[in-house]
Amino acid sequence: MKYWLVKSEPHKYSWDDLQKDGETYWDGVRNYQARNNLRAMQVGDLVLYYHSNEGLAVVGVARVTKEAYQDPTTADDRWSVVDIEAVETLAVPITLSEMKQDKKLQDMVLIKQSRLSVMPVMKKEFDHIIKKGRAT
Repeated sequence: MKYWLVKSEPHKYSWDDLQKDGETYWDGVRNYQARNNLRAMQVGDLVLYYHSNEGLAVVGVARVTKEAYQDPTTADDRWSVVDIEAVETLAVPITLSEMKQDKKLQDMVLIKQSRLSVMPVMKKEFDHIIKKGRAT
């Protein structure tokens, strides 16, 4: 199993939207590195759901339910989507500021390449964020 992080602007498609819908395809990726990350995703992989621009925090966990296929929002065959489903809402959102200050997360792609919209996450980083997000 692999671990990932996807970013979405909450006013476009929020975690609440995914929970309401249950499942969606992850579209609109127009960066080759992010597209390649989508194409590397496999069914069952877990995904940190990050609110970008507003909130700047990991707010939930999703799971890949369908591997990469042609993005239905464009006829351009260079772009792909995957399907994801909502799994868990974090009790405590983990903010970008908090992640930047956490020594255990200093090597995260999110910290080093903050503009990338789909990125890999190491298992130890994923587990650390989930543990912090479940704390009550």
